[in-house]
Amino acid sequence: MDTTQRTDQQRSADRRRRELLEAADRVVLRDGPQASMNAIAAEAGITKPILYRHFGDKGGLYAALAMRHTDALLASLRAALDAPAERRERVEATLDTYLAAIEARPQVYRFLMHPSEGSQVGDQGFDVGKHSAPLLRRMGEELGQVIEERLDLGPGSQLLARVWGHGIVGMMYAAGDWWLGERPCSRAELVRNMADLLWGRLAAAGDKVGGPGF
Repeated sequence: MDTTQRTDQQRSADRRRRELLEAADRVVLRDGPQASMNAIAAEAGITKPILYRHFGDKGGLYAALAMRHTDALLASLRAALDAPAERRERVEATLDTYLAAIEARPQVYRFLMHPSEGSQVGDQGFDVGKHSAPLLRRMGEELGQVIEERLDLGPGSQLLARVWGHGIVGMMYAAGDWWLGERPCSRAELVRNMADLLWGRLAAAGDKVGGPGF
């Protein structure tokens, strides 16, 4: 098989994989954590064995969907951090970006972050609860890296940046999960209060010399 043929086959496989993920997204938007392989296969117009062939199992499909949505969310968070504004405004914009994302697609959020209630070992739904910790850990590491690149935190800055990254992500997740379920206040009020909690230490830290600034 020559290189051109292999490249064409890879492009075709990648395109088919994207189409299947888009079909899975539509089911998740409709069914949330109860999304099943049967429903996704039906939405894609294929049989379940073909879906397994592309993703291995439900865990493989879940991981692919999680990567797709986490990548998009992280890109949005980085864009908020890079916006031309004062630091406080960018902190609030970053918090708001996360909350806006889970508010806009609550079924996707629940699929990614909550196990389906009453799901069985069979194909009743995805047992996603065990996967939420790795997603939050990835976000914490990414945010920690951004902080380490941009802020001068003094001795032990790499470890401190990771502490901050995971701590901020944990706060966003816990507060956002509570807020999405109960809606006790407006999104703007929640953003402002979380920013107040973070602001003292963030305001005191200087930008790293030669870095992009925070």
